[in-house]
Amino acid sequence: MSHKPTERVLRILNLLSINTDGLTLTEISKAISVPKSTLYPILQTMTDMNYIHLGKDSFRFKLGISTYCIGSSYSQDEYMLEFVKPIMKNIVTEIKEICQMGILEGNNVLYVLKEEPEIGLDIRIITQVGKRIPAYCTALGKALLSSYDIKEVKKLYPTGLIPYTENTITDFDVLNNQLVAIKKEHLAKEYEEITMGLCCYAVPLESNGNVIAALSISIPSFRATQEKLNLATELLLNARIQFSNVNYK
Repeated sequence: MSHKPTERVLRILNLLSINTDGLTLTEISKAISVPKSTLYPILQTMTDMNYIHLGKDSFRFKLGISTYCIGSSYSQDEYMLEFVKPIMKNIVTEIKEICQMGILEGNNVLYVLKEEPEIGLDIRIITQVGKRIPAYCTALGKALLSSYDIKEVKKLYPTGLIPYTENTITDFDVLNNQLVAIKKEHLAKEYEEITMGLCCYAVPLESNGNVIAALSISIPSFRATQEKLNLATELLLNARIQFSNVNYK
């Protein structure tokens, strides 16, 4: 049984993390189904402690500096992330495309690290750390779900697999076949399932036999030549091996 007040605080933080323009008291109340009279003192306390910020002119709540500091502390001090960063930088140097790391949060991928080329691309992929996307329609997410059996996956999506593009997989059997293949080959693929014009390859990152994160390379479809896809595969599989050779406890 969850603790309701704590659950409400966490739901507020999650909600504001994906609504970067901020939300009003009314919008938050509707989104998490909590009366404004109950919600207001929670928001006031979070504001007083700088976990969220209320715009004086817009009257919209946004994440505050205390939340940022906690996130920054995790990113900077966690050894696992520090180990992965140079691997990601090397991947970007080699392939000149964006590289991202994600973890599974509920039924979503939470993006925790990103590396991208500094110059030289005519089109860039706009993403941000902290973004959440349904796992079933992303290469990162499929890599993370590869250790789950299909019954567990169905529990994560009780209302089914919602299509985001015409290419989104909406059949659990098709998804299961992909997850079985990923478990064998250690490589997940996604072609325009979440964003048209974008494909992505990813690998699960394991520690002590458990998938704890995933690493991906995203490539605009018009740049996704077979040569580049082969290079992405090689770089990601090598990164997976490097990661698996280090023990994280």
